[in-house]
Amino acid sequence: MMRTLIIVLLLCPFSIFSQEIYERTSNLMGSRFDITVVAENQLLGDEYIDLAIVEISRIENLISSWNSKSQTSLINKNAGIQPVQVDQELFDLINRSIHISRLTEGAFDISYASMDKIWKFDGTMKEMPNPEEVLRSVSKVGYKNIELNHEQNTVFLKLKGMKIGFGAIGKGYAADSAKKLLKSKGVVSGIINASGDMNTWGLQPNGEEWNVGITNPLNKNKVFALLPISNEAVVTSGNYEKYVSFNGQRYSHIIDPRTGYPSSGVVSVSVFAPSAELADALATSIFVMGKDIGIDFINQLKGIECIIVDDKGNVYYSQNMDVEKFKKE
Repeated sequence: MMRTLIIVLLLCPFSIFSQEIYERTSNLMGSRFDITVVAENQLLGDEYIDLAIVEISRIENLISSWNSKSQTSLINKNAGIQPVQVDQELFDLINRSIHISRLTEGAFDISYASMDKIWKFDGTMKEMPNPEEVLRSVSKVGYKNIELNHEQNTVFLKLKGMKIGFGAIGKGYAADSAKKLLKSKGVVSGIINASGDMNTWGLQPNGEEWNVGITNPLNKNKVFALLPISNEAVVTSGNYEKYVSFNGQRYSHIIDPRTGYPSSGVVSVSVFAPSAELADALATSIFVMGKDIGIDFINQLKGIECIIVDDKGNVYYSQNMDVEKFKKE
């Protein structure tokens, strides 16, 4: 799944304590990662950021389907042939992904990677694809065909040609893992921002929470809300740049893995959750579910909130979202 960065991080420009903010931007997992840490000096700040980069690169080597030597690629190569034994970390990530698939009734599905690419969002597509072609495109998609053996730590894709991919959850997991590592090394505060998959902890050096700006997807130059966050993950996903329109209906690049048809009606979803991994997966799910079902679904989950912007620019909030804390622009 494509992920669009539409979160703006607003940092305090000064420090009244001994620690300061250090930042670096790196290209990791094929995306932009902005790593921010609070440290006593530049040397420590650089050391911490280096640790985060190494950790994110390690995860990429584990879950990448582009790396022919990764365990994920090995699982895909053996689809319909035999189970593949994997590391506990990857096994657990797949197991959690299947749990989210059950929770969302298939709106989220890591086997989406099996989908035939019949939709084009580069301006070359001039008409809707044939319904039979759409149906065939998802014939090998389905999380129920991922078989896990918990005793032997094996993963088996039952259908030949079936594939799994972590495009809708991998960067969130990487952000969580980098945060966990840095906290274990004594980093008191920071942010891992993986192209819109953001996890925060601690406070700014001036004692204030981090401020995050949610960009209006219909006008990228404007922020429609600022909000303070700390020890929380927020993921914002948008489809305002990759879509096609037929008969007055706009279809986004985020495709329902159950039907093969693109989502419609929603242009931006921001999800607030305890982990970026979960927020990442749920943001994709809400696009597929649509505004009404998506908000009703989030309202049933404890400790998770969302903001949805529809294709007319209307903004909707889940029921427990503390809208009063927003600094409206």
